[in-house]
Amino acid sequence: MRAAFGVAVSMLMASAGLAQAPTAPIAKAVAPVPVQATTSAVLPNGAHPLTAEDLESFLDGFVPIAMAKGGIVGTVVVVVKDGKVLVKKGYGYSDLKSRKPVDPEGTLFRPGSVSKLFTWTAVMQQVEAGKIDLDADVNKYLDFTIPPRNGKPITMRDVMTHTPGFEEAIRGLITANPALGDNEATLKRWIPKRVFDAGSTPAYSNYATGLAGYIVQRVSGEKFDDYIDRHILAPLQMQNSTFRQPLPDRLKPMMSTGYLDPVKPVVPFEIVNMPPAGALSATGTDMGNFMIAHLQNGAFGDGQIMKPETAIQMHETARSVMEPLNNMRLGFYQQDINGHRVITHGGDTLAFHSLLTLFLDENVGIFQSVNTTGVPNGNFRQALFEAFADRYFPAPNTDKPYDPKLAAEQAKQIAGTYVVARGAFSNWLAVGGLLGQQKISVNADGTVSLDMMKDGAGFPKRYAAIGPFLWREVGGHDRLGAKLVDGKVRFISADAVSAIIVLEPSPAGINASWLLPAAGAALAAVIATVLLWPVSAIVRRRFGKPLGFTGQRLKAYRAVRIGGVILLAASAIWTFLLSTMFGPGGMEKMMGMDWLLILVQILSILGFVGGFGLALWNLSAVLKGPSGWFGKLWAVVLVLSFAVLLWFAWHGKLLAIGTNF
Repeated sequence: MRAAFGVAVSMLMASAGLAQAPTAPIAKAVAPVPVQATTSAVLPNGAHPLTAEDLESFLDGFVPIAMAKGGIVGTVVVVVKDGKVLVKKGYGYSDLKSRKPVDPEGTLFRPGSVSKLFTWTAVMQQVEAGKIDLDADVNKYLDFTIPPRNGKPITMRDVMTHTPGFEEAIRGLITANPALGDNEATLKRWIPKRVFDAGSTPAYSNYATGLAGYIVQRVSGEKFDDYIDRHILAPLQMQNSTFRQPLPDRLKPMMSTGYLDPVKPVVPFEIVNMPPAGALSATGTDMGNFMIAHLQNGAFGDGQIMKPETAIQMHETARSVMEPLNNMRLGFYQQDINGHRVITHGGDTLAFHSLLTLFLDENVGIFQSVNTTGVPNGNFRQALFEAFADRYFPAPNTDKPYDPKLAAEQAKQIAGTYVVARGAFSNWLAVGGLLGQQKISVNADGTVSLDMMKDGAGFPKRYAAIGPFLWREVGGHDRLGAKLVDGKVRFISADAVSAIIVLEPSPAGINASWLLPAAGAALAAVIATVLLWPVSAIVRRRFGKPLGFTGQRLKAYRAVRIGGVILLAASAIWTFLLSTMFGPGGMEKMMGMDWLLILVQILSILGFVGGFGLALWNLSAVLKGPSGWFGKLWAVVLVLSFAVLLWFAWHGKLLAIGTNF
């Protein structure tokens, strides 16, 4: 079950692929003819000139190798500079079966959450028009109510900086059923619980983005899809892009097939149930136009999709929780590298994985998207971004030596177990907060590692101290930092995710360092008790030896074992549901399993709560009647085992009745 939640956390963080696959056929499919780079004047820090010729040479050398390593079927890369497309290239196939190549102008990719940048752009257009106030209660614009938390409402600034305080909501987030792609219906069906005060804690929220899109629709008087078409896509000449689901007939032949890996069944066209959060389908060339508009502060061709001051406001810091780590802008998140100002946004569907990056001062943007999840830790997007930055915008390492004694003390202070703030807290997926806790370890060389931050080989990155509660990835760019309040660690995060996700120290009562081993031992004790029940009966019957007790003792003996059977049945169903949820097509499959959710929740109450009560009864019966020391000891073990498992189930919300998650 823990392994299933490892996959769950990886999916929610969009930090890993789902499956490994052979890559050799892909490597052959995309081998290009290298382009010889030209020489030019020497640039600072050994930088290469960012010309079309040099860039093509770099991409043709880097991308096919990275695709082969990552098990990627098809890729599109578009780079813009100074208001023009510098390079647009497709690699591999948009459809593996027909060997149809990727065309940057004619192949549609699903940018996933990069779509949010269009929603945020629409919001800022309405801010500019005076119809939205960034700091007003969003309920002002809604026809339903988002409850306050601790007296604090949610503002659009909270929404755009991913600090509204919502728990995760992923029910039906991505399916193949067009009927589920109704943003308004999804928003009103269930409002996720607010688990943090507004503005306090970065916790990425698709639900909040859905709210933003609905607000644009209400204040503009136009349906969201129509609004995006008229006010963003049309002015930017993005003729082959749309938020509409399913695709208009004209665009269907252009859609790339999506893959988990090159050998598994293809992923059907994915319907996002909150379209403003991730429903865009776009070509690489069209995405180039969007980047140009933002790099030119709203200008594109002879038009302007927003005033320069509005665009600049979007691109500047809007909320900083984890200084000096990267922070949130209005919709974009900071991803500075080599001393250069960079804003970005990534996006993931089940099959497509994308990244849009803007180097603000250099007037350069790069969009990349792949149509395959590929191998775990293939790391294609981040690897290309960093290689591009190191080639064209390098900088010397300016980190200064940090006091080894302080470094050791601070490493020891942050070591421990942490809970990811982005997660569920009121429904059955809260068990992910237990099984998916992250550990910070101090390595033998004094560096520190955070479980979830992996290198390209799948190993935890090592971070060396460079300042007070600040560490740099050894041989890399990423930084790890801690925020302290009153001398105690409040948050931990890393540059790669700090704008949108933080980790909090795990409370002692649910700390995975003791709870998971204890729950594992408790489960083993219950399994042993249940399995030995029929075995011992067979042995007694074989040798004609009676059980040795009757009456209440016998009833309690049988009852606690029946409770164990129910608990194990519930655990097996939970394991099945988790494996289904985070397997191929899991979100859609779960939509038809509400009955099973209710059933397992009832079984959990009977097995975990009832089982604990039966274990207490059994202990009482054992202590009152004649019994050897082992019988008494095992009765105590069963009480403790059921108690630990009840504690786990309670905090994992496995006893909560409901189908929302």
